[in-house]
Amino acid sequence: MVVRRRPKPLLIFLVLFGSFLILLAAIYLFLSGPVDKNNHKDIEVVIPSGTGVSGVAKILKEKELIRSEFVFTITVKTKSHLYLQASTYLFRQDMSMEEIIDELMKGSTYHPDAVNITFKEGERITDYVDDIVENTNHSEEEVLSIINDRDYLDELIDKYWFLTDDILQDGIYYPLDGYLAPDTYQFKNKDVSVSTIIETMLDEMEKELEDYRSQIEGNVHYYITMASMLELEGTNTENRKMIAGIFENRLNAGMNLGSDVTTYYALQYPMTSDLTSEQFATINPYNTRASNMGGKMPIGPICNPTLSSLEASIEPTDSTYLYFVADKNGNIYYSNTLAEHDAKVQEIKDKGDWIW
Repeated sequence: MVVRRRPKPLLIFLVLFGSFLILLAAIYLFLSGPVDKNNHKDIEVVIPSGTGVSGVAKILKEKELIRSEFVFTITVKTKSHLYLQASTYLFRQDMSMEEIIDELMKGSTYHPDAVNITFKEGERITDYVDDIVENTNHSEEEVLSIINDRDYLDELIDKYWFLTDDILQDGIYYPLDGYLAPDTYQFKNKDVSVSTIIETMLDEMEKELEDYRSQIEGNVHYYITMASMLELEGTNTENRKMIAGIFENRLNAGMNLGSDVTTYYALQYPMTSDLTSEQFATINPYNTRASNMGGKMPIGPICNPTLSSLEASIEPTDSTYLYFVADKNGNIYYSNTLAEHDAKVQEIKDKGDWIW
C-alpha cells in the first residue's frame, strides 16, 4: 500500500505567494511599460503649478501616456524625496512610466515659446541690436536706450570684473561693443528683457575670459580692442597672432596702425566697398589711418570678437614685420618695409585678387 504525503501548508503558502508576487510583477511591468513602444511622436503636456501627484496622473492618462493612474500615483508616492515639477513637457508613448517620472523630477528643457538668437562673431553691437529687435518684442529705440544708459552701465561695471571705466570714455560710440560674446542663445520667449539678453552674453564673456584673467585684468580694454581688430583683419588664430605682433611693432615705433577696418567703424559704414582717401584721413579716435593716431590704439573695440582673436591679442607672434596686406582669397602677405608692401599690393592688383 502506497502512502501519499500531503503537501505541507507552509510549502503551499510559499508557492502560492510566490506565484502571486510573480503575477503582481508582471502586471506592474505591463502597467508601467510604454503605452505604444512603436509611437515616437511628441505629445505636449502642460503640468500647471500646484498640481498634485493624482492630478499629474490624470493629465498623463488623458494624454494616453500611462496605462494606470493608480500605479503611477503609488509609484511616485513610494519614492522618497521625489518632487514633480510644473512645466511644459514633450513626452512620447514609447516612454516607460519610469522615464516619464524621471523627466518630471528633473524639470522640462522644452519651452514652446523660446526664442533662439544668433549673435555672429565680428559684428558690431548695432548688428546685435537689429538681431534683438527682429527676434523679440522690443523696438530699436528701447534697446539702444538700455545699452547706452549710464546708470545701467555703472551697474554692469560693478558686476563684471572685465568691464572698466574705459568703456565710458568720451568718444566711445557704444560702451558694450566688443564685450558681448558671440554665440547662439536661447531665451524664454519674445518678452525677454533687454538686460537679460545683455547679461547672458556678458556672463558668457566672463567664462571665456576667466582663463586669461591674470594676464589681462590690468588692461582688459586694450586686449579686447586689439582682438576686435584682429577679428576683422585675420582669418585664423595663427595669422591673427602674426598681425597682433605687427600692430605691436608699429605701436612701439610710434607708427599709425593703419587698420582700414577701424576707419569703417569710425564712419559707421558697412565694409562692403572701398573708401576714398579723404575718408581714410578722417580725424576720429577710432580711425587708425588718421594723421594724429601715430602710436595709438583706437579708443575702443570695433566689433565683438571670438576667443581666437582674444588669444591672438594676448599671445602675439614676434617678428620684424611692419606691414601686411590680404587679398580677396584671404591670403595674408607680410613685409618689413613700405616699398616691399607697396610692391605686394601692386602684385595682388595685377593678379586681379584685390579685395575690391
